[in-house]
Amino acid sequence: MQSVTVETNVQSGVEKVWQYWNEPEHIKNWYFASDDWHAPEAANDLRVGGSFTIKMAAKDGSFGFDFEGKYLAVELNKYICYTLADERKVEIQFIATANATQIIETFDVENENPIEMQKDGWQMILNNFKRYVESLNKI
Repeated sequence: MQSVTVETNVQSGVEKVWQYWNEPEHIKNWYFASDDWHAPEAANDLRVGGSFTIKMAAKDGSFGFDFEGKYLAVELNKYICYTLADERKVEIQFIATANATQIIETFDVENENPIEMQKDGWQMILNNFKRYVESLNKI
């Protein structure tokens, strides 16, 4: 199966990045690709064998779906690996640097949409996360 990698550098310490990535009250604030979408519900049981569900929906109510998976590996502040409901694998690395955290996310592609579209969507969600965390750091 083909995989794609997206990444970003977030101007925040790895412990905060980890917290904002994994806590449902934070997930609801950034887990969507564009401003006309939102994530009204999120649940996360972050442990090997645990699962997560993020409801992603168009703000106008025209479309929505559950993004869900099951955790295969969790290493605090460093690494997450999970499978999606369709068995595709996702790996996320959190790498602490001097003043930031690098996030590298690799996902198996699906067969319904062009690869470039999938990459752009995942990158936009990652960019939303970066904006969200960095906006909290300014408070």
